[in-house]
Amino acid sequence: MGKVKVLIAAAGRGSRAGLPYPKTLFQVHGRPILIHLMELMLPYDNKPTIIVSPSGLKPIQKCLSHYGFQAELLVQSNPRGMGDAVLCFEESDDSADTKDILLVWGDIPFIQKNTVKSLVKYYFDMKNDFTFVTKKVDLAYTLISRNQKNKVLQVIESREEGFLPQSGERDIGLFMFNKNVVFDLLKKDLGGKYGKKTREHGFLYIIKHMVAQDYNVDALPIATNSDLISLNSLEDLSDYL
Repeated sequence: MGKVKVLIAAAGRGSRAGLPYPKTLFQVHGRPILIHLMELMLPYDNKPTIIVSPSGLKPIQKCLSHYGFQAELLVQSNPRGMGDAVLCFEESDDSADTKDILLVWGDIPFIQKNTVKSLVKYYFDMKNDFTFVTKKVDLAYTLISRNQKNKVLQVIESREEGFLPQSGERDIGLFMFNKNVVFDLLKKDLGGKYGKKTREHGFLYIIKHMVAQDYNVDALPIATNSDLISLNSLEDLSDYL
């Protein structure tokens, strides 16, 4: 298994959930979501890189200090989308020496250790360029499209494409990828780069382009129900406070 660099995308400001602080600092089971993620990622990286908003920088620094964790914090100056947030890693001191990134969204508190372990192992065993975790659900806000041979073709985002969530396979916000390949594509002017509704620089659109260019892309339908839980509104986590 190769060296892994953990990247936590935590620039979400929490305003949609009615929070006056970054949503990654929302407490579940008595601790911030971010701390759950930091503990989860310790076997892979004891000093992850965290992408934060300008207003979230100091609160997140304070939180990490309180719980005794170290991290590199990089500021996404404007909320330009997840693709832009991921590219902030180029400012990291570790960027030049990093080949493989384990990326997780900063608002999912209950990802299971075995889910992460299985993802990382599969990625390296299969010598993939991009692998992500999925699950079949009744309401999929992101929809994985596969061909008749079960090969991943693309990921469709319901919000951007203007259709209602439907039954299908969705991602959970946990990815492993080759940094050089993905960053090269994120910088190009490719179809789907900017959302039709949000006009933000997305991230999932690159999967379609990687497949088209014959990179090794896999979706692992191994997610548990716990893995799916995320903070979009306070109701999402009301049973876990």
